[in-house]
Amino acid sequence: MMIEFLVLLIAAIFAGLLLHGLHRKIIARVQCRPGPPIWQEVLHTLKFSFKQTWIPKTASQVLYVAIVLIAIGIWVAALWVVATGATLLILFALYMLHKIVEHGTGLSSGSPYTKFGAIRSVMSAAAELPLLATVAIVCLFTETLSIGEIAAGNIAAWDTVAKDIATGNIVSWHILQWPLLIIAFPAAVSLYLLILSKAHYGPFSVIEAKELVSGYWTEHFGGWRALLNIATSLKTVVLLSAFVLVFIGAVPWWLVIILMIILLISVSFVCAATPMLNPYQVVTVQTVWTIVVVIYGAVVWLLKLGGLL
Repeated sequence: MMIEFLVLLIAAIFAGLLLHGLHRKIIARVQCRPGPPIWQEVLHTLKFSFKQTWIPKTASQVLYVAIVLIAIGIWVAALWVVATGATLLILFALYMLHKIVEHGTGLSSGSPYTKFGAIRSVMSAAAELPLLATVAIVCLFTETLSIGEIAAGNIAAWDTVAKDIATGNIVSWHILQWPLLIIAFPAAVSLYLLILSKAHYGPFSVIEAKELVSGYWTEHFGGWRALLNIATSLKTVVLLSAFVLVFIGAVPWWLVIILMIILLISVSFVCAATPMLNPYQVVTVQTVWTIVVVIYGAVVWLLKLGGLL
């Protein structure tokens, strides 16, 4: 099992870097620019790996180094959670720890640019509100938070719907037997917003805005930057694969990759066509959508209590 996971980890790192390269390429094409090659992020990571690694004099040396290792550890653990089909709560708890990493990375160097990025990371924590709403809605419909059980239940639901459509047995349809992508669509949108908030050059990317140079990780260079690139690549793979498993199901691995690419392409189009919001707009959008999801969840819960679902 450990050897299999190591192979998966290496594959996820390269896949995540290539997905980031694809993301940049799509944005460039939509904006009528040639853009970098898809493998550019792989080259960047290799380049940083061989550059001089140093620590700024203004940095808190222990925090400066430790925060990078923590970032790697968080997303390696998150990949393990997704690969083993463990509970959704652990996965999203690890995501919430990543907000601490963003904040700590920004504060560790002593640079004013990274400090502003760290401050904005606190404001962008509003992304955790749709996240919690997603967990609540999924639990409401499935009565479990096991990723493996949720993914298997989605496949069974797709099979049931396909059979009913094929036989024309529409009378037997029951809304609670439908896949989560349909019956919990607001929760799917919430997780999509979460992925969008973590995408580079997106409308919610306030902690990496151009006025902050590279945001919270501006002063991490050399090997530290290479490790942060690796952590980011794992984060991308984890979030995209989690969306596929939770809302579509345990499909074959090759179909998971295709669906992840399709999901990323949609995110890239949104990033290319949407201007960056300011921090207050980011908080407002995510808070308003959370209220919508909570209202939806309350309506579903009341209908279930009344025996109407």
